[in-house]
Amino acid sequence: MSRITTHVLDTSRGRPAAGIAVRLEREFGDGWEAAGEGRTDNDGRLKDLLKTDAPLSMGTYRLTFDTGSYFSAHGVETFYPHVVIVFRARGEEHYHVPLLVSAFGYSTYRGS
Repeated sequence: MSRITTHVLDTSRGRPAAGIAVRLEREFGDGWEAAGEGRTDNDGRLKDLLKTDAPLSMGTYRLTFDTGSYFSAHGVETFYPHVVIVFRARGEEHYHVPLLVSAFGYSTYRGS
């Protein structure tokens, strides 16, 4: 099944990052078009970002995480108000893009 998922962990708290707004866009021409959005659940997961009626197409995608609002809700000032991850999808498969985040750093990788 083709899908794009994410899992956000707050490494400074040692917990899943619940409630982070995430936007998915696909590169189209000289710009970006909306492909999906959602919020991480209590386990820090967003199980499918693609719009239900949209198949996964080959191309370049961009995930934008609203980390500023998340940290503000926890009374923490952050250096990164948004984390943006751009990646390529090369076919119909599952793309899992985890994010490890703290107020002053982040890391990502291709998960499974």
